[in-house]
Order: sequence, then C-alpha cells, then structure tokens
Amino acid sequence: MTKEELDDLKNEVLRIAHGRWGGILGALAPQLQAGLDRVGRHVPCPVHGGKDGFRVFKDVDETGGSVCNTCGINSDGIATLMWANGWRYSTTLKSVADYLRIGARPARPARRVTKPEPAAGEDDEKLRQSLNRVWNESAPISNRDAEPARLYLARRGISISPPEALRFHPALAYYEGEKRIGEFPAIIGLVSGAQGDPVTIHRTYLTSDGQKAPVESPKKLMAYPKDRKIVGGAIRLTDAHSQVMVVAEGLETSLAVMEGTGLPVWCAINALLLANFVPPGSVTRVLVFADKDRPTDQHPKGHGQEAAKQLVQRLWEMGIQASAIVPAGEIRPGQKSLDWLDILNRDGKAGFPSLRFIEGRVMRCAA
Repeated sequence: MTKEELDDLKNEVLRIAHGRWGGILGALAPQLQAGLDRVGRHVPCPVHGGKDGFRVFKDVDETGGSVCNTCGINSDGIATLMWANGWRYSTTLKSVADYLRIGARPARPARRVTKPEPAAGEDDEKLRQSLNRVWNESAPISNRDAEPARLYLARRGISISPPEALRFHPALAYYEGEKRIGEFPAIIGLVSGAQGDPVTIHRTYLTSDGQKAPVESPKKLMAYPKDRKIVGGAIRLTDAHSQVMVVAEGLETSLAVMEGTGLPVWCAINALLLANFVPPGSVTRVLVFADKDRPTDQHPKGHGQEAAKQLVQRLWEMGIQASAIVPAGEIRPGQKSLDWLDILNRDGKAGFPSLRFIEGRVMRCAA
C-alpha cells in the first residue's frame, strides 16, 4: 500500500476502533488479556515477563494505550499491538482492519472488557494527591540527607551538580502489583507534558549507600490522572528558553550529555517517549543524543536508533532542524546497549562532539 493509502486506512481504523480497543487487543494479542482483565493495574509484562511491569490505560477502550515500565509507553492500540506482537506498522493496520471488517459491513462486535466503575473523578483525585504528597515530601539533592542520591550519581560517573528538576525522597514506598515490598530512598524527577504542564513523577529507587534498590523495577513512573498526557513530554532538566537544545533517553544518560556538552538537556525517559518528544516553541534546533541498542526482532536497527530517526524526521517536518548523534564504538559483550554515560566514563568530555562539529556535519550532508 502507498503511504496515502495507509494514512487513509489508519484514519478509518481509529474512527471505528474508538471505544472498542479492549476487545480488539484481546482478540489480536491474547497475551494482553491479563492486563485487560485488570484495567489500570499492573501485571507481568507480556513481552519480557517480570512481576508487575505492565498495565493498560484506564481509557483502554477509547485509546488502546498501554505502558511497560521497561519497554515504555504505547500511546494507542496500534502501538500496543506492534509492541506486543512484534508486528510492522502496515501489518498491524491491516490486521485491525480485517478484525473490524472495514470494507465489509457489518463490523464484527468487539468483546468489551469488564471493569469496575469508580465514582466519577475519585481515582484521579487520589492520584493527584499521591503525586503532590511525594513531591512535597522530597528535598533538593543538595540537602544533607540526600547522600544516597549523591552517592548513586557519583557511582554512575556523574560529577555535575544535579539540576533542580531532580529531588530526593528519603523513604518512598515500592509496590509490585498491589503488594508493598518496602520503602527506599529515591531520586524523583517531575515529568512535564508537551505544553509544560506537570504530568507525573519518575522514580529511581536506591539503597542507603547509593546503589540501585534490589527490586524488580528500580525505575518507574507514577500513575497519573486521565486528563494528563505524557506523550510528547519529558523531564525538563533545564529551562525552556534556549533556541538549541538536546534531548536524550534515560536520566543518567541525559545528565552525562549535559556534563559532556554543556548544553541544555531534557530527559525523554525511554525510546518511545523520545520518538514522540515535542520541544518548546522557542527551539529552532534539536540534537538527539541517542542510545546505540542491539538489534532485536522488533527493532532490527536498534530501538534507540529507530526512535531517534523517527524524532528527527518529524522535527524536520515541523520546520525544526534536528540531528541524531549515536555513540561511537561497539557494544560491550553481555551489554544491551552503548549510551552516552558509557562514553563519559570511557572518554570523558573528549568523547562528546561539539555543537560546531555537529553543525558542520549537517551542512556537509546538505551540500
């Protein structure tokens, strides 16, 4: 199919699938059923296992969206099916269209997910209160009691002063599903939406001596109200007033790029959010410092590289100059990726290209 035909099919699929995604996902990806049976609650990831890393969104019937704490966010049903089944975009669209019998009416009725109906707004209000409580209980990482956070960053090879967007919580509860495992010190970061509105909090659970906490998923996003949108957002490690900015994937990687380049950096948290990142209106140039990930069946060119390429292409379409920079060197045996924190620890600041060098390469490529 041509791009125009795929776009038309996507519009038709999204129009007819709205309000029916729960049944569609259950039929085309049965491995998602555990999450569909417990809408909004964590269950084992259908892709890589674990205990409680995956959940479908509360509005799954309307959007089909889901999130895995490790793999990232799937903003709609098409993305969820691509991720869960390892399908290509065109395969996914055609499969959903066939299920809905688009072009052959009447459409097959979708099996709806049975879920409890809380009082209107009750769950969202509890989530707001929880987010506010965690943030208000935190302190700057410069605080004398935040030694676990400073030790952790130092162990990771980061020597710059942590930005104010990151804070320290002395004893943050950790859950696996509904089971409370305990409390741990944590670095927390405010995740803002594309328009700068606060959405949720990213947590990095630690030990008192600055190691990662011995839990299934030491890095997690807190749940957030349905009216908040995380897609397009990031942890804004610096202000939003520069015309040139950098975006990177993970938190420590972003801090490493900030240290290595001296440029303003925002953290997209994971590859899926990186691909959908939206810079503020003042920005005219974006440098994407991508992770170099090993190829997989789902991401044959590496997830980090593919996400960076998608972002760069979209930014150019928006009229914003963009470049992707991938670390030089080979991924070490036994490791899944090579990122810019590895480069900082291996080569120091000398391992990072200068803005002048990057702009020179872009000009030569355009010539």
